[in-house]
Amino acid sequence: MKQSRINVFASIALAALLASCAGLNKMKSKATDVTYTVTPEVLEAHAGKVDVTVKVKVPESYMDKKATVELTPVLKYEGGETAFPSKTVQGESVDGNNQVISYTNGGQYTYTGSVPYNQNMKVSDLVVRIKATKGGESLDFEDVKIAEGVIATADLVKDKGAMVAIGKDNFQRVIAESKDAEIYFLIQQAALRGTELRKEEIKALKDYILEAEAAENKNFKGVDVSAYASPDGPTDLNTTLSEKRQKSTKSYLAKELKRAKVDGSAEDFFSLKNTPEDWEGFKALMEASEVQDKELILRVLSMYSDPEVREKEIKNMSETYKVIADDILPQLRRSKVAVNVEVIGKSDEEIAELASSNPTELNIEEILYAATLTEDLDAKLDIYKKAAAQTPKCWRAQNNIAMVLVQQDKLDDAKVALEKANELSANNAIVNNNLGVVALRQGDLAKAEEYFGAAAGVGAELDNNLGIVSIHKGDYDAAMRYFGNSTTCNAALAKILAGKYDAALSTLNANTKEAGFKYYLKAIVGARTADNDMVFDSLRKAVELEGSLKEDAAKDKEFGKFLEDASFKAIIQ
Repeated sequence: MKQSRINVFASIALAALLASCAGLNKMKSKATDVTYTVTPEVLEAHAGKVDVTVKVKVPESYMDKKATVELTPVLKYEGGETAFPSKTVQGESVDGNNQVISYTNGGQYTYTGSVPYNQNMKVSDLVVRIKATKGGESLDFEDVKIAEGVIATADLVKDKGAMVAIGKDNFQRVIAESKDAEIYFLIQQAALRGTELRKEEIKALKDYILEAEAAENKNFKGVDVSAYASPDGPTDLNTTLSEKRQKSTKSYLAKELKRAKVDGSAEDFFSLKNTPEDWEGFKALMEASEVQDKELILRVLSMYSDPEVREKEIKNMSETYKVIADDILPQLRRSKVAVNVEVIGKSDEEIAELASSNPTELNIEEILYAATLTEDLDAKLDIYKKAAAQTPKCWRAQNNIAMVLVQQDKLDDAKVALEKANELSANNAIVNNNLGVVALRQGDLAKAEEYFGAAAGVGAELDNNLGIVSIHKGDYDAAMRYFGNSTTCNAALAKILAGKYDAALSTLNANTKEAGFKYYLKAIVGARTADNDMVFDSLRKAVELEGSLKEDAAKDKEFGKFLEDASFKAIIQ
């Protein structure tokens, strides 16, 4: 009797198991009745990841009421695979919190997921991996292919296009130089006094004229003479006084220039100016003085613009006016003289020669300038290293060493030099920009963005670099704004990714560099705008300039519809 009960229970269990398996096997056999719509039809990589949306439509009489189905999209490629997160749906009799699919009516659901992008995904298959469960039994279905490949055009952004910024030299070949002096006059007089002409200030001016004339690298540019009268007395008298003082001063300087054999005969050699009543000078002297009632006098100047009213009001302060007459007004009866000279610096040839043979003969601005006279990176680096040795505290020298090292792809060495520059000039925008370039080139996007954030004001280099960062982040509109009118390939790429194909083509056509990548991007524009001639002509030029682009084109889903085209095959083989 006991044995019979065991057999009955075993039979019931076997029947249940067979029923479960039968239900799952039925679903597996009809799995092709389930339809999948993938958006986009060909997956795309943006901001370092691949997103997918799959609409799944389940037919009537398909979903077992007691079954649970786990759906996992998987990208399969050579050497591996990457699974998206799974989604689970359930039959209407299952006790759970998943979306329910009716057996009678069928149903539909939408799956969305994202995975990090890797380059192997360019040539890949997107499959759906299904595992169905009912009771204690589970069954794996065959993988269902629902899409093919990943367009990875955003991944074409060139980090090598990041721009380092130079620590500019302040070299000026022609430097303006001037020697000043003042000559004072007695009240209501315009005659030059011997005591004034013998003072050290005038002697130094005369010596300067002689020295400048003797120097081979100095040219006289002219003389400025400004004559003044103090703001006391009648306006007519002061006007005549200032004119006479101007004339006597010019006459004296003309004689001294002639004695030094300086040609001052040109009509515009002397720049002449006279001020009959020097109220501005008076105000400046009052503000700097300790004169009693100073604030009251300054108030008078601000209240009245009429010179006669001003003079009357100030003279009414009898005690104060005496101090003014003794200490302030005499300083306004004067002529100001400036002898202007231009100093001609070394020629480019001289600077280049000295930078190579004897850099100690150059100042720091000349050495930094010397490096700009050559396109040879090794020569530039040598000059900047000499600048750093000669002026150890010059951040520009260290920054520019790093700039060349970045151009030579020696990123670790560049980082060391930039850290030295940062020690010499903390929070320097140019140095921060260049540290950002190194971080970007080394694959640290977050650190690069941090450095670029501290580089405000650098200019076009920073805008270019932020454009590259924006492409990496998938913000193509921002990238276009940063690139502006730039004609770089990265600028064109941003426009392609934003769907601005005419603008991208204009940018590429304006780019004068003969680079394979430029023509590769033109081929992509052709593919996206159904211009087959542009595709083939551009690809031919691209692979002619850069042979490795053949393999890239063969794997690029941008050209997926051309894979069987004879012209395309002829280009990539």
